[in-house]
Amino acid sequence: MAFTRTAGKHRARRRPTRRGANAAGVATLTATGVIGTLAASPALASGAGAEAASQTGFNRVADLGDALAAVVDDQAHAQRYAADRAARIKAEAVARAEAERLAEARVKEIRATRERAARAAERTLLNTFQLPVAGSYITTGYRAGGSLWSSGSHSGVDFRAASGTPVVAVGAATVVEAGWGGSYGNNVVLRMSDGTYTQYGHLSSIEVSVGQSLAPGQRLGLSGASGNATGPHLHFEARTGPDYGSDMDPVAYLRAHGVNV
Repeated sequence: MAFTRTAGKHRARRRPTRRGANAAGVATLTATGVIGTLAASPALASGAGAEAASQTGFNRVADLGDALAAVVDDQAHAQRYAADRAARIKAEAVARAEAERLAEARVKEIRATRERAARAAERTLLNTFQLPVAGSYITTGYRAGGSLWSSGSHSGVDFRAASGTPVVAVGAATVVEAGWGGSYGNNVVLRMSDGTYTQYGHLSSIEVSVGQSLAPGQRLGLSGASGNATGPHLHFEARTGPDYGSDMDPVAYLRAHGVNV
């Protein structure tokens, strides 16, 4: 009895032949461009050199891969170098800016310190008072009575001073009068830094002019006996105003400003 194989779904699938597999491989190589590269070489065009061509193609692909990797490495290195350089430049700029800020702050601090010192020195100068004649003493006191004074009393004090003795401003002041003052002879009137006034009479010479600023102890003239005087001395007055009649106790005035009289 004979058996025959029926066609249908139970029939085993055919295995792909070697030839079919090779065809598929060729198609793949063609798609990637390898066959095209190999075919361009005359030495590999014949069937006998197929194996050598295959090897050479893969070597070229490997070489291209190495070259590409080297390019990528170079690019990465260049990028890292550029990033490091940019970071370094930024850090240097920040450091310079901080150094400039600190230097500017230091300059401001020094300037402020100097200004404070100058103001302190100015305050000290304004508050510095001294005798109008160095090392002298009072020979006639304030409000002393007698016929020597037209008002009947002494409106100031007299300091002992030989003719030609330097007479100085008792404190920082501005000259408001410098010249002949009648019975006061050659006299100088100063407006002091605290708004009060002082007068220096019977001078033999005057060395300042109206509007001039004087420092404490600056010379304004020489003592003498000009005007209504019985002999060389310095007549000194302290006043609330620039004119005669506004006098106050010169000794109390000087002591209030720290002068030992």
